[in-house]
Amino acid sequence: MLKVGDKAPDFKLIGNDGKTYSLKNFKGKKIILYFYPKDDTSGCTKEACNFRDDFVNYKKLNIEIVGISADSTESHLKFTNKYNLNFLLLSDPDKSTLNKYGVWQEKSMYGRKYFGIVRTTFLINEKSIITNIFNKVKVDGHSDEILKIFSPN
Repeated sequence: MLKVGDKAPDFKLIGNDGKTYSLKNFKGKKIILYFYPKDDTSGCTKEACNFRDDFVNYKKLNIEIVGISADSTESHLKFTNKYNLNFLLLSDPDKSTLNKYGVWQEKSMYGRKYFGIVRTTFLINEKSIITNIFNKVKVDGHSDEILKIFSPN
């Protein structure tokens, strides 16, 4: 499991804009790297829209927002367009990055066990070091909680 102080694992994933991204693309910037289960589902939509609505505040602080799920780039593009999302979504269909970050885990619902993405957010500094980890994120108030970390006033 990754912990605060670890170097963030690199990745090479395609974004909703069709370009390939790695952690190096964000060198010198703080990143909110958030992992979410599925495009266009209630919790994931609410989380994305909260980040969208707070985007201006993050930009002022030179912070990039990047969402990752196993959904396809086409799904990400539809999701982005439907909700006017103003940040990058990356597609990890082979789950390589999900596994590197430890968010692809066994889950249980109604007694049925399955593998899926555990909603998790990593805050990464300008030197690619993990500064905060939010496990099993509760969507309500999450973006506000992160903003308070970056601008405690």
